[in-house]
Amino acid sequence: MSGDISTNLQAKVLISALPYIQKYTGKVVVVKYGGNAMINPELKKAVMSDIVLLSLIGVRVVLVHGGGPEITDTLKALGKESRFVGGLRYTDAETAEVVQMVLAGKVNKDLVSLIGQCGGKALGFCGIDGGMIKAKKLEGNADLGFVGEITDINPQPLANALYNRYIPVIATVGTDDGGQIYNINADTAAAAIAAALGAENLIALTDIRGLMRDVNDPGSMIPQVTLSELPALKEQGIISGGMIPKVESFVSALNSGVKKAVMIDGRIEHSILIEMFSDEGIGTLFRK
Repeated sequence: MSGDISTNLQAKVLISALPYIQKYTGKVVVVKYGGNAMINPELKKAVMSDIVLLSLIGVRVVLVHGGGPEITDTLKALGKESRFVGGLRYTDAETAEVVQMVLAGKVNKDLVSLIGQCGGKALGFCGIDGGMIKAKKLEGNADLGFVGEITDINPQPLANALYNRYIPVIATVGTDDGGQIYNINADTAAAAIAAALGAENLIALTDIRGLMRDVNDPGSMIPQVTLSELPALKEQGIISGGMIPKVESFVSALNSGVKKAVMIDGRIEHSILIEMFSDEGIGTLFRK
């Protein structure tokens, strides 16, 4: 009897997911991957398994990754301290070389390998490949060194990979026409790539449940927020520090035609599937 109940429950779960599978099949979903989900081995495998599953049922998944902790560790091993300004890493010439080496090298290829181990097919890219991410020096109130502002996205290499049923895995390093390397914020890059590909959904994995009114109160998560509400949340200090570039990337994506943007907790196993295949979702939904 218990076996019948278990079987029926499994069937109900699968049936309940069917409308969402139909909604997303053939559509592009961009996942920005970072935070603790990149460090914890169990979480890492769960994320890659989710992405492989989505790809196998016909969702055209693009994985855009950061690698901040690995960059910090490598710089520290070289005797160099990391410095952040407004949530962005200050990037001098030496740091730019480390960013390229760590992101486009070790981190990117480790993820491609893990997707393969989970039964998927992945191709590793960085923004330099095929002139995918063109950038210029980010100008602002503070000098951030070789941190880049995206000037153009060439989505063709990614479209080719998706057409051939590969999962593109993208390290967010860009270049200008003169060959200067720029460190690109992964949230910003994910939003620009999602816009260029006409993505149905942009999902950002973070180390918190979503947009929180009080980071120390799990019950203070804001389940939905419209773009018109964001200025007030900034004034209240709810959106500050490293959350600023994340939120700004969502604003850019939604204003550029991306249908939906969601911030979810990457520390929860299979959070991507919970978000995509349920009415309630998980995390904070940003909408126009």
